Amino acid sequence: MIHSSENPSLAQHWRLMLVLIVGLTAWRLAIAALMPVTQDEAYYFDWARTLAWGYFDHPPGVALLGLGTRLEPGSVFMARIGGLLAGLLTLLILARFYSNCGLTAVRDQALALILAGATLPGLVGGVITTPDSALALAWALALHEGERALAVDRRRWITAGLAIGLGLLGKYTMVLIGPVLLWAILRSDWRALGTRWPYLGALAALLVFAPNILWNAQNDWLTMGFQFGHGFSTDVGALAAPEASAIEHSGPSEPAERIASLLAYLGTQVGFWGLIALPILLAPWLGRGRQEAATKPEHPLSAPGRALLIAAAVFPLAFFALVALVSEVEANWPAMYLLAAAPLLALWLRRAWNWALGAALGNLLLVSLYAFHAATAALPLPDSQNRILRETHGFDELAEIAATLDAPVHADRYQLTAMLRFHRPELETSQWPGLSRPSEYLRGRIAPRLDPDSMDGPFWLVTRFGAPPAIPGFEVGIQRTLFDCAGESLLEVASAPCRRPLHAWHLYRYAPARR
Repeated sequence: MIHSSENPSLAQHWRLMLVLIVGLTAWRLAIAALMPVTQDEAYYFDWARTLAWGYFDHPPGVALLGLGTRLEPGSVFMARIGGLLAGLLTLLILARFYSNCGLTAVRDQALALILAGATLPGLVGGVITTPDSALALAWALALHEGERALAVDRRRWITAGLAIGLGLLGKYTMVLIGPVLLWAILRSDWRALGTRWPYLGALAALLVFAPNILWNAQNDWLTMGFQFGHGFSTDVGALAAPEASAIEHSGPSEPAERIASLLAYLGTQVGFWGLIALPILLAPWLGRGRQEAATKPEHPLSAPGRALLIAAAVFPLAFFALVALVSEVEANWPAMYLLAAAPLLALWLRRAWNWALGAALGNLLLVSLYAFHAATAALPLPDSQNRILRETHGFDELAEIAATLDAPVHADRYQLTAMLRFHRPELETSQWPGLSRPSEYLRGRIAPRLDPDSMDGPFWLVTRFGAPPAIPGFEVGIQRTLFDCAGESLLEVASAPCRRPLHAWHLYRYAPARR
């Protein structure tokens, strides 16, 4: 604990950091209450209703973050509470980590925290609950404990290992912290490899992660097989369950395609900084004519801190750059590099501090407007920029209509299934097999597993297909079409009532075919 009577400047420093963290957290709370639930969030929150050591798509960390949905089913804000707490803890840990690395000047540390929290993933990921929420918390904690092990006490490799194990339970890309920590050891404390502590840390990580390994072994390596195939655009073959191997994977094969894939990947990583990318690129010119105080060191980072930050910033970027040459890389996969890049760039932006702050506030404003648009559809955005509305709009009304139908309701896609179940938890909706990408719903753990051969009564199918899918043994009777236009209620009409509907949902009532 810091006592202001003993060190008033240090106490004031941390009060300022806490004010910054509380301010960003308050913004996140407001946006979390405003912004409707997204489709993947609804899917993960459904997992929280039936906890397990693994799921089709991911390990269990994100389900634990969604436990708030049990307290108030159907409440978006309560469902997001776990992710918001994880984001708060991540900021607190980063503040200590940056300080321990040598970033002790108030302006430097404040800017580092602003950069970490005001990138687009930092702003959006601090509100929307995803596996990256759990990954960011564990990644920050592992870096913090790794730095302490390098600089103070090698026994801290055990707590670093515990953090790594927890991160692996959140998202498998946590494994990339291993090469990062190894590089930092070789650069700063290579003699530690002759002690037992790093190896005990690795054992601790394995023990924490072991329940998910055992779960995978008991479930045909389902999650690991799916993630391996998804990450490297390959057929996982016998490694995965039949549901996972049913997914088609493809990646760039020609040299031109590989280069285009790499450039697209790099472009998205620059884009993650949003407006902050401008002062980063223009810093040498923006800072002309300004002199730093002579007492301020140009390179304040400690040797262990510098090695750890550089490795943690460079390795995830470089690794997925190589993956981009052979596979499609989703933009968020290397996003944990931002946590280590932020303090390095804070030093780079010392002479452009005001510009960086203004850009960060610009990012905050843009994301706030986008969240407002998600809740109200008030902004005149082009259709290409309305992904957030397609993710969130109209599903609550669709669920209300589904609850009035005269037979069980099912959906063709896991996202639609999840949204119906989130907005009307009492619905026993599940995903109809064989119509789209498989998911956790087909396993019968978090929702009833549908067996078309054993069904003998009518049901409704909600789909985007303009023609009813052929289901052996059943025929379609009633057909309904609901159009969802931005800012409007659902309309059941014969043709689209607006130029570009966000959704056109078709409801087909199937009944056993007459023999």
